[in-house]
Amino acid sequence: MQQLGFGQPMGTIAQTAFIVPDLMAAIAHWTADMHAGPFFVLPHLLAPGQTYRGLESRADVTLAMGFAGHMMIELIQPLDTNPSVYRETIQLRGHGFHHFGIAVEDVDAASADYQARGYHEAYRASVPTGGEVVYLDNGDGAATGFIELLPVNPAMDATFTRFWEASRDWDGSDPARPFA
Repeated sequence: MQQLGFGQPMGTIAQTAFIVPDLMAAIAHWTADMHAGPFFVLPHLLAPGQTYRGLESRADVTLAMGFAGHMMIELIQPLDTNPSVYRETIQLRGHGFHHFGIAVEDVDAASADYQARGYHEAYRASVPTGGEVVYLDNGDGAATGFIELLPVNPAMDATFTRFWEASRDWDGSDPARPFA
C-alpha cells in the first residue's frame, strides 16, 4: 500500500476534522491542550462550482490544518449561513467532530465504490491543491460524521507533508501560519 509523505497509508484515514465557532480560539486550544500544530490557515475558501446535496452551494469557510503525529487535524469555521454540510451538522448537533478524510488516488472511482455500498454525495468542491473533495453521507452524516475523499496528487501530498514536517520537533512558536 502506498504511503503518503506524511506517513499515512493511501486509502486510510489521513484527516480528522472539526467544525469550530472561532478558528483562532480552536487553534489556541489544540496547540496548548493537545500539543498539535502548528496550524496552516486558509482564509475564505469559497470554491467555485461547489455542490451541496445536488444544488449549487456558496459556502464560505476558513480552515486550518495541522498535525498530531501523523494524523492531520482540520479545523473549519463556517463564515456564512448558506446551506452546507457544515451548517447541516451545526443545526443538528452543534460544533465538534465533522468528518474523517480518506486519502484516495481517484475521487470519482472511490465515490462510486462508496455509493455502491449505500452512500451518496453530500458535497463536492475543488481544492487549492488540485482536484475535488467529495463528502459522503450514509444517511447519518450530520449526526455521526461524514467521510471526505481527499484527492491525492503531487501538490496535495507535498503541501500536507510540508505541514507535517513543520510539526516535527515544533517548539510551540508561531501556531497559526499562512497556508501557502
